[in-house]
Amino acid sequence: MTSKTEKLLSLLDGQPVIPVLKIANVADAVPLARALSRGGLRAIEITLRTADALEAIRRVAAEVEDAVVGAGTILDAKQFDEAAAAGSKFIVSPGITSQLLDTAKDSPVPLLPGAITPGEIMAEREAGLRFLKFFPAEQSGGIASLKAFASPLADVKFCPTGGITAKNAADYLSLPNVICVGGSWVAPDDLIKAGKWDEIEALAREASKLRK
Repeated sequence: MTSKTEKLLSLLDGQPVIPVLKIANVADAVPLARALSRGGLRAIEITLRTADALEAIRRVAAEVEDAVVGAGTILDAKQFDEAAAAGSKFIVSPGITSQLLDTAKDSPVPLLPGAITPGEIMAEREAGLRFLKFFPAEQSGGIASLKAFASPLADVKFCPTGGITAKNAADYLSLPNVICVGGSWVAPDDLIKAGKWDEIEALAREASKLRK
């Protein structure tokens, strides 16, 4: 495995579920990250799908010592650089472009890029990437596809995201080529909006116990 793959895996530190978060109100970022961390989910992905996302990353990176904050839905080099400057420890993208790949090569921040087809996986493998996001998982064949990839692409590992829930997470995690899964069920929008941090902590604690 490449050094950046190893760095990314060390940041995730065996965590079975990576919370995928959409922060609508920046004031929620720090208490949310603290609740997830208390529940055993230190590594979190804040997606750049809201206006407050970068500021949320900055606050979590500065104020939540236990958290390992990453940025998701990174689509181009500019977003990569902005997310890294905000304090992101890892970058997640739904796919890969040559521009994004070049930016990642020059950055100490590891990239977890998306791939769903054998061709995409082979191209990213050829670029030295051995840990990929399988997205959107459920819409792209899910467990059956990942099982089919396990033998011909044996040295590539995945983090499936998209349609992963508390009901099917354990099934994904049982696959030999799945390191972790990404999901939003551990931090539902309604609980975040209501500030029910204890309930989110409880969901995180349940998720943190999911193991292969």
